[in-house]
Amino acid sequence: MTSLRVRMGVLGIVLLAGALVPTAAQAGTAPSPTVEEQRLDQPVPQEILRRSGFDDVAPGFARALESAHSYAQARQAVARQGSALWRRAVDRAQGRGPTGGDLSRDDDRPLYWARLGMTREVRTWEPGFEVSERQRAALLDVLERTSRGQTDIRYPGKGVRRILVTGFDPFTLDRDIRISNPSGASALALDGTVIETDEGPARVETAVFPVRWDDFAAGTVERTLRPYLPKVDLFTTVSQGRVGRFDVERTNGAWRGGFPDNENIGRTGTVPVADPASQPQWTTTTLPYAAITAADTGRFPVYDHTEVTEIPAGGGDPVVRADGPTAGSTARAGGGGDYLSNEIAYRATLLRDRLGLHDTLPGGHVHTPVLQFGAGNTTQVTDPEFVRNRVDIIDQVRAIVTVAADASFRN
Repeated sequence: MTSLRVRMGVLGIVLLAGALVPTAAQAGTAPSPTVEEQRLDQPVPQEILRRSGFDDVAPGFARALESAHSYAQARQAVARQGSALWRRAVDRAQGRGPTGGDLSRDDDRPLYWARLGMTREVRTWEPGFEVSERQRAALLDVLERTSRGQTDIRYPGKGVRRILVTGFDPFTLDRDIRISNPSGASALALDGTVIETDEGPARVETAVFPVRWDDFAAGTVERTLRPYLPKVDLFTTVSQGRVGRFDVERTNGAWRGGFPDNENIGRTGTVPVADPASQPQWTTTTLPYAAITAADTGRFPVYDHTEVTEIPAGGGDPVVRADGPTAGSTARAGGGGDYLSNEIAYRATLLRDRLGLHDTLPGGHVHTPVLQFGAGNTTQVTDPEFVRNRVDIIDQVRAIVTVAADASFRN
């Protein structure tokens, strides 16, 4: 936490100056760290940062904030440093630059914990000039977007196909704070890479999303994806799902089940979107699921997952349907469940449909296997099996995207 920069001068000097220097109270009291940010001080996050070399991120960012003498300068510093963190994480994952420590390069956790160190600095920053609550929120928004790759999506001109892939932060950290998310690791590994398809090269761009209900309600998914869906040739949202398997989720439901997010907040009810009067209960994948499940993409089996939970037309108790929803039913869980993985799939495919792209743009959701530590490891932040599992999942995500591109671009 940065110290208060405003200091009262000697009363006589102040009176001669003819004006009072703004106090912290006048500028507004800096908020306290969030639940998510408070986990940062635990030993495991600190070890992850130290063993990746990312322990210098928050201190360097704090110095940049301290050197800002206006809100405009602070905003520039936040944007610059947020983008630098994303590029540094991508470079590390793809083998560029120093390793910074003995954690394997495929690890997504240094990005997550370093970002929280930066957001905590913004949230608790007490500058020598007035920053309103709205301005502080805007700084946090800039930091979130830039450090997640959401403002770094760049595609070349003609001659190269365009693919968009998204991942997630680690979650359920109160259950096990060591957790890594292979979808976020896949996003770092694939960002800016080119895959060779049967129809020529395709550029992959990626972004990572928070595991927070309220960010989704505020439209973070739509704001990020809307500029690009009309321009890409294929997209897939990716998240961690079930143990030992990949799933291509056939159907997404308009329901939030309330499981606590990374702020320990639960939200239950219909997924909140713009124009709810025209909101469907279900959306469907347009990924080539038959081709994906038939291909040999890696050591984990891949399933066409069609199960949903619905309230049948006319009401009654929720019913599990193995083969998708029935006509007129109300969603209680999509193939991807009723958490934020289902919600990002629902929002992305609903946006696809509202843009008039259902019949022309392949897109949907893929669930990865749960990333597991080696047998008997209940305390160490990494182990050889943990690294092998994550690398294999990343490689299989890349293979699944390649198969999806081959099947889609031929049609």
